[in-house]
Order: sequence, then structure tokens, then C-alpha cells
Amino acid sequence: MSPSAERLSSQHSPPRPLARPGAWVDLGLTLPIFLVYQVAVVFLGVQNATDMVTGELLRLSQGDRTTYLLATLAIGVIFVGTFALLGRGQAFRPQKFLQIAIEGFVYAVLMRLVAGYVVGRVFAGTIQDEGRFVGFIMSLGAGFYEELTFRVILFGLGAKILVWLFARERVELTGTSALIASAGRGAMQKSKLGSAMIMLAWAVVCAIVFSGVHYFGPMADNFQMPSFLFRAVLGLVLTLIFVTRGFAAAVWTHMIYDVWVLVFR
Repeated sequence: MSPSAERLSSQHSPPRPLARPGAWVDLGLTLPIFLVYQVAVVFLGVQNATDMVTGELLRLSQGDRTTYLLATLAIGVIFVGTFALLGRGQAFRPQKFLQIAIEGFVYAVLMRLVAGYVVGRVFAGTIQDEGRFVGFIMSLGAGFYEELTFRVILFGLGAKILVWLFARERVELTGTSALIASAGRGAMQKSKLGSAMIMLAWAVVCAIVFSGVHYFGPMADNFQMPSFLFRAVLGLVLTLIFVTRGFAAAVWTHMIYDVWVLVFR
């Protein structure tokens, strides 16, 4: 079968239930989290530390909430239109939301068990003192913006640049799957292993940065080494989820975990 025929066949064949979604579907699965957070956060007087959109939209709206909400709605409409135009051929089904929510819940539980085993405690941020609704909305913002900042931009883009600089390899933005798949190809094995080691080291650095930012800013926690290590382990697990399952899975996992800690504990 020719490559073009294979692509055509893959577009019309039903997707595997646990297949990692395409890039546009991946983003589409996070759109409700983004929109609910953007609509609600403007009424709370607080926002996630990595959220650079809300403040800029308010500035452009000159502080008018109605204009801000209309601008947020426009972003959603533009995104949906872009998805419809550029995401053609990437099957999108509503049940994907249920699948990604279940995945996120399972990963959140496993993430807590792994981090708890390594460090021994769960640490809830001080936002829980602000009330359950605030905790819920801030969980949405943390899920979307922190994963965008630390997994997509810092880790994903950073790893892509570092691997190119030090190993002269090109990797997918979402991780090591291409490296692992081709790691045993004869003379390329050493090069691929080096690239994987660069990405692993960078993942550790990103996890340390991710943990460290929780101790700065108006809602910062008091620094304690156990809590720092706990969050670093969470960062590593979220990076693994991002690499293997994609952006949406990392966002939903992070959001569900934060809801668990900040709302229900």
C-alpha cells in the first residue's frame, strides 16, 4: 500500500480507544478547562502564577468584565474554527472527554501514590483556605497553564532545542517516543541513547523548576524540603504522562489531582 493510501485509510478507520490523540484533538480536549477557568477567574481576584492571558485580556479590555468575557468567548470561537479547518482528518468524538477524564483520574491516583511513596506525604497549597470554589477554579488554571508552561514550553521546546544542540537529533515536541522506537537501529543506537539521556536530564531540571515556583508569589507555600521533593516527583510523573499520552492527559491529570487536594481534602 502506498503512503498516500495508508494516510487515507488511517483517516477513515475508527481510532483505537487508547490511541494518543492528534495535536488538534489534544488541544480540543483542554478547551473546556481553559474556558471555564478564564470565565470564572476574573471574578475571584486571584489567578494562577503562570497565567499570562487573564491580565493581558483585562488590560486590553480596560478592566471591563463584559468586554473581557466577550474576548474570552471570541478566543473559544476562533479556536473551534481553527480546529475545524486544520484538524480535518483527526477524528474527534465527544466520548473522548470521558476517556481523558478517566485517564486523568487514574493517573492522578497513581501520581499521588508514586510521589507519596517516594516522599511520604501529600502537601496541599494554601489556596484551600480561600474556599472550595476558588480551589476548583484555581485547579483548572493550574492544570492548563502550568502544563502549557512547564511541560509544553519548558520541557518540550527546551528538550527539542537541547537535543538539536548537543546531539544533532530532531525529536517530536511531545517527547521521546520517536527516540525509543528507533533506539536499536544499528549505528544510530548510541546517538539516540545520548538524546534520550539529554531529555531525561532536562526533565529532572524542569521538575525542579516546576516545584520551585510554588514557593514564590502571593500564594507561595513555606519552603520545606519534603514538599519540594514531593512536587518535583509530581513534575516528573506529569512529564512522563505528557510524553507518552499527550498534553490533554497531562492537563486533566494535573487538574483532577489539584481538585482532589484543594477541594475534597
